[in-house]
Amino acid sequence: MSTKTRPGNYFEDFRLGQHLVHSPPRTVTAGDVAVYQALSGSRFAVNSSDLFARTLGLPGAPVDSMLAFHLVFGRTVADVSLNAIANLGYAGCRFGAPLYPGDTLNSDSRVIGLRQNKDGRTGVVYVHSTGVNQRGEEVLEYCRWVMVKKRDPDAPAPDPLVPALPDHVPSTELHCPFTVAPGAYDSARSGGEFLWDDYAVGERIDHVDGMTIEEAEHMLATRLYQNTAKVHFNQHVEREGRFGKRIVYGGHVISLARALSFNGLANALAIAAIHGGRHAAPTFAGDTLYAWSEVLSRDGLPGRTDIGALRLRTVATKDRACADFPGHDRAVTDPAVVLDLDYSVLMPRRH
Repeated sequence: MSTKTRPGNYFEDFRLGQHLVHSPPRTVTAGDVAVYQALSGSRFAVNSSDLFARTLGLPGAPVDSMLAFHLVFGRTVADVSLNAIANLGYAGCRFGAPLYPGDTLNSDSRVIGLRQNKDGRTGVVYVHSTGVNQRGEEVLEYCRWVMVKKRDPDAPAPDPLVPALPDHVPSTELHCPFTVAPGAYDSARSGGEFLWDDYAVGERIDHVDGMTIEEAEHMLATRLYQNTAKVHFNQHVEREGRFGKRIVYGGHVISLARALSFNGLANALAIAAIHGGRHAAPTFAGDTLYAWSEVLSRDGLPGRTDIGALRLRTVATKDRACADFPGHDRAVTDPAVVLDLDYSVLMPRRH
């Protein structure tokens, strides 16, 4: 049998400091944007209208932050997580240059940590990944860690190294591509009247709306991002797995939560950073997602009076509306919670 095919890396194939060059490059098209909007229901004006984006100093409508994330992430899957059991977390995720239709992405990763699990059959791989455009501008950087199967349980374990990871991205390091002239921001067209100054630390926002995930939708999403992880697209394999069916890619859950957050956070122009978070439970086709957000901090940006950052905690739940969580004090451990995300968005300020 020919050995020209690639089975993906198993835990023992990774080496500390290893540089992974991911393929293929990806040129972003207007079609990608349209399909993403159809899959997520995202309604943010800056990603929907060239004219609106130009009022913010941009040449046209940029790609939604999470679509940029997925396209970078999708490059990495074949080399990092094709044989993963679970994606365990993110840290230090910072968005840089806006991504536009016509731009071409390349992605690379470096192995920054390794730790074999006690069972001897799996291990955790830590990587730092970057996505850059055709001009060499960094679009995204992040760290993530994944649990990966071993090919041979008897293969020797590497010396364990768990890297020190940042617990947040400081507001001084957030990249802000937007400029808002006094009186120029059109909150009627954006779909929401509330700006950065109107949110209070500790405020909680129930985004109200629910969205049911269909099998065809989450499968199309993984293909759009060229995410080839078996747990998402191969029912023949997964029917023998832990759940007996495919799980929804966790990043798609983040996209749906972000889209739902429009109702209450319509003027969140872009995600500037993902500080951390967890996929608290698996999501499957047929589940209906709801979301609520808590304002963790309201941060100014150096030298800027037109734009500020809101640090948010967004929680997504399945088949249970957020109104069922009085005070939201049980959300951390409730089995209905599928996502608990800590991130910062950029939002216009009142002049």
